[in-house]
Amino acid sequence: MMRLNDPITELKGIGEKTAIFYHKLNIFSIEDLIKHYPRDYEEWRDIVKIGELKENQVHAVRAMVISAPQTIHIRKNMSITTVRIKDDTGACDIIYFNMPYIKNNLQVGKQYIFRGRIVLKNHMITFDQPKIVSAQEFAQNVHRLTPIYPTTKGLTIAAITKIMHLAVDCLDWGQDYLPACVCQRYGLPELKSAVTGIHFPKNYIELTAARKRLVFEEFLFFILSIMILKDMTAQETNDAPMMRVAACQDLICKLPYKLTAAQRRVWEEIEQDMCSTRLMNRLVQGDVGSGKTIVAVLAILMCVMNHHQAAFMAPTEVLAKQHYESVLELVQNYQLPLKPVLLTGSLTAKEKRRAKENIVLGTGNVIIGTQALLQDDVDFHDLRLVITDEQHRFGVKQRETLALKGMQPHILVMSATPIPRTLALILYGDLDISVMDELPANRLPIKNCVVNTNYRQKAYEFIAKEVENGRQVYVICPMVEPNDEIMGDMPILENVVEYTEKLKKTLPETVCVEYLHGQMNPKAKNFIMEEFAAHRIDVLVSTTVIEVGINVPNATVMLVENAERFGLAQLHQLRGRVGRGKDQSYCILISSTTQNDTMERLQVLNRSNDGFFISSEDMRLRGPGDLFGIRQSGQFQFRLGDIYQDAKILQEAQNCAANLYDAYTHPEKYSREYQVFWEHYETNIASNVDFINI
Repeated sequence: MMRLNDPITELKGIGEKTAIFYHKLNIFSIEDLIKHYPRDYEEWRDIVKIGELKENQVHAVRAMVISAPQTIHIRKNMSITTVRIKDDTGACDIIYFNMPYIKNNLQVGKQYIFRGRIVLKNHMITFDQPKIVSAQEFAQNVHRLTPIYPTTKGLTIAAITKIMHLAVDCLDWGQDYLPACVCQRYGLPELKSAVTGIHFPKNYIELTAARKRLVFEEFLFFILSIMILKDMTAQETNDAPMMRVAACQDLICKLPYKLTAAQRRVWEEIEQDMCSTRLMNRLVQGDVGSGKTIVAVLAILMCVMNHHQAAFMAPTEVLAKQHYESVLELVQNYQLPLKPVLLTGSLTAKEKRRAKENIVLGTGNVIIGTQALLQDDVDFHDLRLVITDEQHRFGVKQRETLALKGMQPHILVMSATPIPRTLALILYGDLDISVMDELPANRLPIKNCVVNTNYRQKAYEFIAKEVENGRQVYVICPMVEPNDEIMGDMPILENVVEYTEKLKKTLPETVCVEYLHGQMNPKAKNFIMEEFAAHRIDVLVSTTVIEVGINVPNATVMLVENAERFGLAQLHQLRGRVGRGKDQSYCILISSTTQNDTMERLQVLNRSNDGFFISSEDMRLRGPGDLFGIRQSGQFQFRLGDIYQDAKILQEAQNCAANLYDAYTHPEKYSREYQVFWEHYETNIASNVDFINI
């Protein structure tokens, strides 16, 4: 029997060379493997006749090969092999790309089972790269849900499925750590059943139950960690309350625009926190463009005028540099006493050394950077304020890192992800919440449209026109690269790599098109983002990695492919990448399905630019029926859970957490089951829940 923390190389079939492929998916232990959940499921249906085939559906047919495979070489590294098949209802072609060897597997006059997606080519029904399935394999899988796993080059879904079976079968499950009364109250299966059911469900009922247990756990552990953190921060006192300073009001008066009522209200709440005897732990939650940054600058100015240092952490180097340049501009325009220092990973050794000297000596009083600020060799002179931008949580370990350096800073977290208040109170339970629900009056509303794939050509023409007028464009795709393996009955998903090539061929040669995705190394990602920010790239094709990234006021178009695959809140975040300048901006959502419920959901974005309204509608419209169909929304990157779709489970987990936490603080009142849970939490969970993102 195996344990969760055993390395995957303990499994038969995974040697040192194969393990490298799993490591690319962040799978190192058995626990990592069983938490590599399917991204979707495929239901094998009965064999149909050729005459019954439907476009864009996955079908299986039993048919005879009636012509020898013909291979045509179109260009270097590209070949097409065509085969003709028939049954008693008709005939059709099968097409294979770059698989000339398939002719060795097919004999004229012999029957085979072919299974794959049906496409329409030249008005003819065609099988696109079908798999040749043995009768035994088909019988084993028909009417079952088979998992579709995230893969990487060198690993197939079939290989992961095989090794997952082995891991689930040979794992020592031991005693379930969730108390039986908890499972009974919330209708949760035991752990072994849940893990087996999420990977190899017999039906949708079993899958739904398994997913509920695992989502419940994710939320539960997250909320318990927040409760523990809240108790820790409640005991922290501010040993050096700050004084209100006239410089902040002077800056407000000198600004070329008037602060909104929401900005003024939030600034007063921050000012009051920093002057109190309790350390500030506050979240400023505001829509894109609501003016959170100037409020952060006011907090920094107050901190500096009280003779302390402030740190401003951003999620990317490009964003950190943009904040640094913005602060420098304010210093020059308004003669502010701020001395900004930039510290990021890409600085030269000499630049880093100079920056760290300025930080420790106090000659730099505003330190702007990425998580490089938290490195062991970065010592501060007198840090009293830490602001994290676009990151939903300042984690336990990071706070301890600063505390060990002898500092107790105020914490200000800024998020541009509007979340309904009922959920925010749970997810941000350790923070006081300030809401900016007002946009500056001079901001042009983004024009939106929701269209089907027939609109693409017009969209490309519009993009070319905007680029010709000197503007820039984002295009979002849900996939990084094409996946040749069957993806169930979902519409074909656009991918960044191929889409970039398509746009290069479609748009005028003068248009510079490049791509960006999360699998690129950090240096390459920074280079592309900087090139786009400097307008050396006109059209950036990207995954959602740009959801939190760069401020490019010149970008006026956001085009999202397969928009139905994203949650409304995430689409709103993506849309927030445009509309940052003086020019009119546009958001084009292309849906590859015309189902009524999908179009109703997307029309919410068409009707409104209000993030708080959109997030509430997202929660209302997202039901538990679509288990895996919509990508994660916002910044809470749980493995399975979605705060909108699973809002009810989140609230149940909150109720359960309150009871379990009472058992943590009063163990004498509860049974041994509760002690087992907390032993498991402290051994396996506490060190890993460092609030997910930071």
